[in-house]
Amino acid sequence: MAIVKMPFCFLALFCLLLQLFSIFHIGNAELEMNYYRESCPRAEEIIRQQVETLYYKHGNTAVSWLRNLFHDCIVKSCDASLLLETARGVESEQKSTRSFGMRNFKYVKTIKDELEKECPSTVSCADIVALSARDGIVMLKGPKIDMIKTGRRDSRGSYLRDVEALVPNHNDSLSSVLSNFNSIGIDVEATVALLGAHSVGRVHCVNLVHRLYPTIDPTLDPKYALYLKKRCPTPNPNPKEVLYSRNDPETPMVVDNMYYKNIMAHKGLLVIDNELATDPRTAPFVEKMAADNGYFHEQFSRAIRLLSETNPLTGDQGEIRKDCRYVN
Repeated sequence: MAIVKMPFCFLALFCLLLQLFSIFHIGNAELEMNYYRESCPRAEEIIRQQVETLYYKHGNTAVSWLRNLFHDCIVKSCDASLLLETARGVESEQKSTRSFGMRNFKYVKTIKDELEKECPSTVSCADIVALSARDGIVMLKGPKIDMIKTGRRDSRGSYLRDVEALVPNHNDSLSSVLSNFNSIGIDVEATVALLGAHSVGRVHCVNLVHRLYPTIDPTLDPKYALYLKKRCPTPNPNPKEVLYSRNDPETPMVVDNMYYKNIMAHKGLLVIDNELATDPRTAPFVEKMAADNGYFHEQFSRAIRLLSETNPLTGDQGEIRKDCRYVN
């Protein structure tokens, strides 16, 4: 009788272990290249087409996609928590002062709607954030980043209370910024490259006037400071008015190394721009990137890949939102 029971016990134990392994494996899946090759083969093509179409209608959307990636991934996880609006018990991260000036969220829905037509409830909003940033960078004449993995899932909540602590402020010190990025696995060289995203977009005068009034910051180039005062003519700008200066007046819509050339010439808009060019931890990388656009693009690509893979939800974690603005 014992001879009959032993194989059955071993078989039952084997089946149980197989089930547990399956659960563990699914719950802890990893990102991979071309994740949607079977479930939605045209997913990446659809996102790229929509990014291009939106760029030609609204050029600043490309900058928004890049900023979305940064603000989403540095707060806990690359899980599209940034996109959630205040509803159903969720408080939107977009309410934070750190999200000041962010826009074009409505066009994420444009991309998602096209994907839902093709493959309902399949492509995550988190992957839209990552892939739209990749394709937006190309529209901004930056590097083509081929190694963006997919398979992220969407959060079921937001992290509004954590945004202030995790998203760097325009007045934060370089040490604080380096520490924040290091905490998510991004080294100093990659951080210097990521800050090269300041080569596109703009800074509202609200975040700039403290360097101009009541006296001009002595680390600013004097002639450039006078130009900035024309852009920001009052020490108390109205946040609701469109008062800003381009991060890079030379090539304002191109992801290139002009940013590094500018900050070496004391023409950075933010305090951290000046610190980046002068601090011994970062200055050598700034000098190298200013001298070699190819090197900057190489490091920028590496940094974007690292950022996009920050603590993603995968497998059976989170969900696939039907509408990126709301949990299911």
